[in-house]
Amino acid sequence: MIHTRKEMREWIRADFERQLMTHPVLARLTFGEHNRTRRYLSMLRHVEYWRGKRRRPWDWLPLALWTLRLRRYSLKTGMYILPGTCGPGLLLPHPGFVRVGSLVRMGRNCTILPMVLFGKKKPDSVGRITVGDNCYFGVGSTVLGPVRIGNNVTVAAGAVVTADVDDNTVVAGVPARPVKKLNNVIGGGKTVGSIFSYSAA
Repeated sequence: MIHTRKEMREWIRADFERQLMTHPVLARLTFGEHNRTRRYLSMLRHVEYWRGKRRRPWDWLPLALWTLRLRRYSLKTGMYILPGTCGPGLLLPHPGFVRVGSLVRMGRNCTILPMVLFGKKKPDSVGRITVGDNCYFGVGSTVLGPVRIGNNVTVAAGAVVTADVDDNTVVAGVPARPVKKLNNVIGGGKTVGSIFSYSAA
């Protein structure tokens, strides 16, 4: 959770840097699709700041205004990420349906493509979905908790994760199973050299 304006600016900067936008002002003026995700993340971080800040009696007003703006934009874009669930450096490459609810605790520098859902295996399931750093969720993937997903994990398009996933693993299928292991993982979740060693699906 964000507690100071400095932290809020750092988190917004981390989110924006992962978009690699060279002309953000032009993208806004020309209604570029990346501007939509950029605006959404900015609103999300403002809500997180006002929620985490030690509130004075009058701080409820900006919290309410930012929350209403975020909810309105969520209806417009189909993106719903509960404040306080995702760490800095979050990348939403394209606008489209995304749902990250209260069960989720996600680390830094994760990527979520459209049509991704984090939910429960059963309506009465208890427990969280814990996601590490540098994880990637492909189009149409689903994570059903409670599960733990490690660092540097790739969830392939259309996969349904129902069990824990180890660090440095690629999972695919329904239900999702490990298909590749990432060997030479370096900072930021990038890989070098011949990175894949295959395992049984």
